[in-house]
Amino acid sequence: MNVLLAAAEGEFDPQHEFILQEWVPLHLGPLDLSINKAVAYVWLGGILTIALGIWLMRFGLALRPDRRQTTGEALYEAVQEQIAESSIPSKALHLWFPYVAALFLFIWVLNVVGFIPLPLSDEKFDLFGLELPTWGIYAATANLSVTLALALLTFGATHFEGIRYNGARRYFKSWIPEGAPKPLLALIIPLEVISQFMRLISLSVRLFANMLAGHMLILVMLGLIIILESVAVAIIAVPVGVGVYIFEVAIVVTIQAFVFALLSAIYIGGAIEPEH
Repeated sequence: MNVLLAAAEGEFDPQHEFILQEWVPLHLGPLDLSINKAVAYVWLGGILTIALGIWLMRFGLALRPDRRQTTGEALYEAVQEQIAESSIPSKALHLWFPYVAALFLFIWVLNVVGFIPLPLSDEKFDLFGLELPTWGIYAATANLSVTLALALLTFGATHFEGIRYNGARRYFKSWIPEGAPKPLLALIIPLEVISQFMRLISLSVRLFANMLAGHMLILVMLGLIIILESVAVAIIAVPVGVGVYIFEVAIVVTIQAFVFALLSAIYIGGAIEPEH
């Protein structure tokens, strides 16, 4: 892993794992569209999400389902019942269930891939004269730009659907509590606008912070072993690092994907039927 190489050279800083170097520079005016490690992980996550969805739900379906098909159907029902139907009105369920389901699966795949060592790295090592990328772990969802882009999709969909179903006047009027005193409107309206943007921050930062914290803790534990060169530290650091890794893979990756998709469904459903 990259962290071990840096630690061995006495230059360990876990934050360096999240510094993105340009692999293919691509700038459109002030807009930076360069391909880097985060972009590569997002592309990989997208490809794996499509492949997983097709494999679970579209390939070799039978009247007597096998374990693979049963898993796919259970996943479908869980997302439909626990996320979509509980939050999105029935009149919009056909349109927005695929979105929240795809969102859940995509974020889950990105989170899982972030804990699998892969040769997608800015660092290189020499092998018989060939420069090859080092193996390491990196989560695209530990990058705020990625989580913010996902949150913006939900943010845009929320207000688009709110206006489409209710009209602009009725939708924005629903932001103001019924019976609110007129003298307080100058205070209530700005606070409500801020609260709408806080949803955007909440969605993006929650996923980003949870994934970043888990990776940072694992990297710090591994780095301490080499930096301090102590068996006593390894006795503590290795179990802690392994425990955090298992906890993140077994619980956090799924919970964070579920929460993001659920909140997206709640926001969209609430915009469609603001009276509820």
